[in-house]
Amino acid sequence: MTDRVSLSRRVEEASLNAWPALQQILLDGWLLRFANGFTKRANSIVPLYPSMQAIPNKVRYCENLYTRKQLKTIFRLTSITRTNELDDFLTARGYEHHDSTLVLQADLSDRSQLKQSSGKFELIDQNDWLKVYTKLTNMPEQAQSLHAAILNGIQNTCAYAVLMEGEVPLACGLGVLEQELLGLFDVVTQVDHRSFGLGTDLVASLLNWGASKGARTGYLQVVRDNEPARGLYEKLGFGELYRYWYRISPPED
Repeated sequence: MTDRVSLSRRVEEASLNAWPALQQILLDGWLLRFANGFTKRANSIVPLYPSMQAIPNKVRYCENLYTRKQLKTIFRLTSITRTNELDDFLTARGYEHHDSTLVLQADLSDRSQLKQSSGKFELIDQNDWLKVYTKLTNMPEQAQSLHAAILNGIQNTCAYAVLMEGEVPLACGLGVLEQELLGLFDVVTQVDHRSFGLGTDLVASLLNWGASKGARTGYLQVVRDNEPARGLYEKLGFGELYRYWYRISPPED
């Protein structure tokens, strides 16, 4: 196994830990995740390891299980594992392709090469951070409790970060540290303060925080078509590690 594949698998596992489902089931190398419909990531089937059972039987089992929970059946397929046969089967079954996403990684081993931040970076507690995130994203009230439940399920060290202008939070983000890996999630900037470098400053601050705690690799996920975000991350030293995409069950007639 090459170093790149090893790192990809390690990052994939860490990213699942960093955004935990409320419930999950292992099925012949597939991880079935459930979180009452909050985010596709936490409510999808992730093929992790080689399987022994026939694909049609497993897919039908998953469909029945997600239907009982009144959820769409969603598969999250990655370029790490050999999923061509499954992807082709789902396509033929009418599953729709959604959200091609890049998983990017940056080397944090040389702290002298990391971009320094402006100093407006603060770490706050989870409840206060969730209020900031809710305000910046206009998150509906129903989703707030599910978001909090997922955050409560994270078992590794978290950095709930904000960038402040006086008493006003203008950007926020979440860093999750697992051994030598730092994952970045929920990075958002206030709408009328975008394109002023706040996102860059926030991410740089989180990377420096992670490196100070022993992280040697930073990773994050960005939708492939999000050119502004990709440009921001490239300036901070991120490059593509692997890709994933979703297959979502077709609408009912």
